[in-house]
Amino acid sequence: MEQEIYKKLATHLDNLPGGFPPTESGVELRILKRLFTPEEAELAVYLTLLPEEPRVVARRAGLPTGEVTQRLGRMALRGLLLRQESNGRPERYMAAQFVVGIWEYHVNDLDQELIKDVNEYLPALGEQSWKVPQLRTIPVGRSVTPQLEVMPYEMAEELVRAQTRFSVGPCICRREHTMMGKGCDTREESCLGFGAAVDYRKKNGLGREIDLQETLDILKWADKAGLVLQPANAKDALWMCLCCGCCCQVLKMFKRQAKPAAMASSPFLASYNPENCKSCGICVKRCQMEAIKKLEDTGIGLDVDRCIGCGLCVSTCPTDSLSLIRKPESEQPQVPKDFVDAAIKLGKARGKITTPGLIKMVVKSKVDRILATK
Repeated sequence: MEQEIYKKLATHLDNLPGGFPPTESGVELRILKRLFTPEEAELAVYLTLLPEEPRVVARRAGLPTGEVTQRLGRMALRGLLLRQESNGRPERYMAAQFVVGIWEYHVNDLDQELIKDVNEYLPALGEQSWKVPQLRTIPVGRSVTPQLEVMPYEMAEELVRAQTRFSVGPCICRREHTMMGKGCDTREESCLGFGAAVDYRKKNGLGREIDLQETLDILKWADKAGLVLQPANAKDALWMCLCCGCCCQVLKMFKRQAKPAAMASSPFLASYNPENCKSCGICVKRCQMEAIKKLEDTGIGLDVDRCIGCGLCVSTCPTDSLSLIRKPESEQPQVPKDFVDAAIKLGKARGKITTPGLIKMVVKSKVDRILATK
């Protein structure tokens, strides 16, 4: 009976945009058992992509409102779902995807067994979740020249300045690698959150609120540290990851591919002019995708099929031999408007969301809301 509860939850998570596909080993069920109690798993399947009050979820689950209210509050603090707060209104709750979502929300209570299971599972999850990437790559600020036409949502500083609230928290990739004895010396506190993400992170102990200047200082540090900037795949991004190629699971997955450029959501790639190149090798060390190699007699070699357009090689080139150029229009990814638009696009790409299905979900939620008042 308990096994069926977790299978039902796994199916529910797989029907969300980010996916949670089954495996032959059943590792995905082991993960859920580590994170959810049977009672939490039973309640989680009644959450949707729409934020709803506890009374609505309680009616759908056939449970008392008071009990569901308490249980949802505890589950939100344990990183098992998303909580939306409104001034003067009851808190509302919605389903959280496994990635990006539940996994990242457990950065403070990892253990080695959970890390082993998730690392075993990530390849299966990655194979089907990148039809519409949840992250995109944007260039570091110093790599953008006045001649390069760049949209505001393609520039880290502009993206940040468009926000009013900021937070920073630990990177789960660096923390899990450190716990397994495979980490690097890059500081953990580096994941940026904006807007609505700030309250959730603060309340769940996943980060601290900071001001605009500290956020901009962190971006400058990221450039010096050679980190790839990966905000959420939306023009109005709620978070931005500052990633190293040795720990970031996304970059590691890219690096294993023959052509990372085809997987990364980026409108740029590097261009090399050998005329002034002195073969100093700085760009080779900073490239996280091994797209640049030092040649014996002819400067460096640039493999554009491995370039994800992060600009790290450009920002520190002492001879301006490297620059960023925009890809042909047909190869430039469309950036969703916001988190909701990105989730819908990913769900549709995976065949999990259809327009009639969305309409049905909205209508059902409204009906449940009305009936829950009676």
